[in-house]
Amino acid sequence: MDAPAPDTLPICVAALYHFSRFDDCAGHRARLDRACRAAGVRGTLLLAREGINGTIAGSNAAIDAVLAQIRALPGCAAIDVKFSRAASMPFHRMKVRIKREIVTMGQPDIDPTLSVGTYVDPADWNALIADPATIVIDTRNDYEVAVGSFAGAIDPATRSFSEFPEWFRAQRDRLLGPGDAPPPKVAMFCTGGIRCEKSTAFLKAEGVDAVYHLKGGILKYLEVVPPEQSLWRGECFVFDSRVAVGHGLAPGTHSLCHACRMPVSPADRASPSYEEGVSCPACHDQRSEDQRNGARERHRQELLAAARGQAHVGAVLPRPATADDPRN
Repeated sequence: MDAPAPDTLPICVAALYHFSRFDDCAGHRARLDRACRAAGVRGTLLLAREGINGTIAGSNAAIDAVLAQIRALPGCAAIDVKFSRAASMPFHRMKVRIKREIVTMGQPDIDPTLSVGTYVDPADWNALIADPATIVIDTRNDYEVAVGSFAGAIDPATRSFSEFPEWFRAQRDRLLGPGDAPPPKVAMFCTGGIRCEKSTAFLKAEGVDAVYHLKGGILKYLEVVPPEQSLWRGECFVFDSRVAVGHGLAPGTHSLCHACRMPVSPADRASPSYEEGVSCPACHDQRSEDQRNGARERHRQELLAAARGQAHVGAVLPRPATADDPRN
């Protein structure tokens, strides 16, 4: 039986971010929390003095109602929102939180409202990254890159976005060449665009002028670029129960390991180290038999709860939306 087309799936998923000065985060948080709960929307929204970031899901009408509240925030009237669809609600609860940063880089002097790289539309991205004079950097974390990336992109192998500045400073000479050589163009990308707002601003502050980033991130590229023209390889990891999406933002083939919350590919699920609800190749050797037995019992209880049509109180959630990448 064919899977339903993404545009016929019942749940609307809205990924968004915007950098803008917020002086009343507590008041904004309270109003957004009330609006989301009244509409039955679930997901995560992060607020900081630098703006808003998050992903929410619900019916079309519910998402419209919450987006109206978000667009009423200072400077957010024209916020860009990336929409996709899901077969079922991809989040278990609604969280509206106040953070120091809406995406954690640990560089307090970086302000994307003052200086960022040049935005590149998805339709123009292929030409940029195919140029031999361009180096392409994936700014996401290692487990995300393992699910999919652009052909030829450099993987910094970071475990969190806050490691990116140190990685770039350590690799700068290797990446950009000697100071007397013409510098290459630097093209960077991430899931929805927010990490590139900060990473391109960081490179500009480091004195790198020819910096570019994919407008709308991987999600917009997969949405609008036809598969036959695409330079994307694999799937794109997302921070909800879909785990990964492919071209057209159709749900992908990855699942989530209940033990370590890492993405699990079809090949991983065929491994002797994979046991549903218990372990995967990434964590099997890091867990004791007692830990695996505990996971087996938890998984058994989850299956029993599901059979009763209930959500088990200890059910494993998707890797949580964090300040590194809530939606993206």
